[in-house]
Amino acid sequence: MGTTITKTKPKNKKSPGQNDKLQRISVSNVNNATLDSESETEAKAVKTNMKKSMKKLAPNKKSAGAEKLAAKIKNKTARIGIVGLGYVGLPLAVEFAERGFTVTGFDISKPKVKLINAGKSDIDDISSDRVKAMVKAGRLKATDDAKLVGKVDTVSICVPTPLSKTKDPDISYILAAVKWVRDYMHKDMLIVLESTTYPGTTDEIILPRLEESGYKVGKDFYLAFSPERIDPGNQSFTTLNTPRIVGGVTPHCTKIAKLFYEQIISGVHPVSSTQSAEMVKLLENTFRSVNIGLVNEVALMCDRLGLNVWEIIDAAATKPFGFMPFYPGPGLGGHCIPIDPHYLSWKLKSLNYYARFIELAGDVNTSMPEYVVSRIARMLNNFSKSLKNSRILILGVAYKRNIQDVRESPALDVIKLLEDAGVKIVYNDPYVPEITWNDTRHRSTKLNKAMAQKADCCVILTDHTDYDYQWVVDNSKAIFDTRNATAKVKKGRSKISLL
Repeated sequence: MGTTITKTKPKNKKSPGQNDKLQRISVSNVNNATLDSESETEAKAVKTNMKKSMKKLAPNKKSAGAEKLAAKIKNKTARIGIVGLGYVGLPLAVEFAERGFTVTGFDISKPKVKLINAGKSDIDDISSDRVKAMVKAGRLKATDDAKLVGKVDTVSICVPTPLSKTKDPDISYILAAVKWVRDYMHKDMLIVLESTTYPGTTDEIILPRLEESGYKVGKDFYLAFSPERIDPGNQSFTTLNTPRIVGGVTPHCTKIAKLFYEQIISGVHPVSSTQSAEMVKLLENTFRSVNIGLVNEVALMCDRLGLNVWEIIDAAATKPFGFMPFYPGPGLGGHCIPIDPHYLSWKLKSLNYYARFIELAGDVNTSMPEYVVSRIARMLNNFSKSLKNSRILILGVAYKRNIQDVRESPALDVIKLLEDAGVKIVYNDPYVPEITWNDTRHRSTKLNKAMAQKADCCVILTDHTDYDYQWVVDNSKAIFDTRNATAKVKKGRSKISLL
């Protein structure tokens, strides 16, 4: 089960929209009321009180603390803190360090801290050379000491937000990071959550905990949400050139957060609230999940119709408007698409709403590994072979091409299902030297002619560009290609079965 959260609301806290609404309704009632002469004095008193209330509800004037923090950000003397040095946090830390800021990275993993301080990276998109240069320059260091939070001016929380086995949100990493910050925060600090979560987390969960410090948001510290948009392995769009969304608890919070990200990113788009920013991220990945679910089901349809789904998609993609191509595969993988939509679905269930598209897409996508195994069994049957005791070579176990990331990789589900059916598995992945499934560690086997020819079939689960697919086809008895990686293969196509 995920962390059970008791939602609390800060006393007397109203959202800006609620405040505006109260102002409009109250002012209208006072101005339009038909008052007799005996109540004129009372009416004047009401109007006076309303003006005082409106003054309190209006955005505060820029404080000296906000101006001081803004100046430190602009002149690069602000000390940057990043909590969580994974696929999101480390790239962010390196980008700020390369822009001249002094960055402290926080992580609970001692091996991770040691690795970074040695000038090494374990992230695909950040080279060790970049980390080493910033560590050597004294602009980047890693630590597991929470007390050092008190030495930084900004804190970006970039920790994992997984799902429990029941697909409920697990925000325990966020809560642990927030406790670090609350215990050692100081005045005039900017705190930004980047971890994907459900709408309301920043305002309803994080804000009350931070205000336990005695500091008040928008006055003593600044709190915002800015969803990460990392796409591992994408060389075209990185942290630096991917636009940012920011939404603060107060207008001052949004303004400071926007200024913060503008130091490394040219396109920063502010939204009206933290809830809006949280929802943006969920929409982005729900859009992808639903469309992938659609095209995976189209693949099932085409199989029954005897059609090539890849040909159908490529033909449809020639339409210059009204169509965006998505492609089927053995299932969803990665840190976002298999997980994020369920955060939204869970939140909506608490509001008595069933997110049908999300749930349906999830059902289709999570069933794909079983479908892949059934297709492999069907292919082997054509050679009078059964799954049991067959030998299968798996090519690629990362969740997408040309990276080492195996988080939520559907390849692991396919391998487990095959092993449970009695298949002898060997795998090769140039990016993943070893991996664990069924509680056993396995190493990537060198890809050679003898290994390929010994296997009853080869299953392509990740379409790494390192492979020579014509060579793979030439030296394999049969191929099941879940990614259309063999699209350009000319010879031996009769050996290939496509998803």
